[in-house]
Amino acid sequence: MSDEGQGMHIAVYPGSFDPITNGHLDVIERARHLFGRLIVAVAVDAGKQHLFDVAERVAMAQEACRDMPQVQVDSFEGLVVEYARSRGAVAIVKGLRAVSDFEREMQMAMMNRCLAPELHTVFLVAHTEYTFLSSSLVKEVARLGGDIEDLVPAVVCRCLREKYGIPQL
Repeated sequence: MSDEGQGMHIAVYPGSFDPITNGHLDVIERARHLFGRLIVAVAVDAGKQHLFDVAERVAMAQEACRDMPQVQVDSFEGLVVEYARSRGAVAIVKGLRAVSDFEREMQMAMMNRCLAPELHTVFLVAHTEYTFLSSSLVKEVARLGGDIEDLVPAVVCRCLREKYGIPQL
């Protein structure tokens, strides 16, 4: 029996997650309550420079989501709509921090609708405590030795310290 036949709707939350932050986890936590199953889809995105390779990003996300049984972490290449279709998803989840995010995300949502009209895009607005938070900012603060413990899961703290050669506290 398919997931949909059991009333379980699947959503995909795509991103580079380089690395996953507490802002991402906030979106995951809220989206998992809206859908029967949520797939955190880590984009391989070969055209982009990442600090962590795809296997590292998947492993960090898996560790961060380990206590959420209806959340699965996977990786994908290519169009997110093709990946979502292949997983039987009904929706793509996107997080919004600021108005500047909305313009780009709206463009992508409209293109995705053009490519796959059966898929819905669901926007979840970040809680105020995470509106400033981005993976890029976290990496920069970590690289310069700043405290990121309240911004990312413990596994990400460990991995960033290892990557940048910062001793464990």
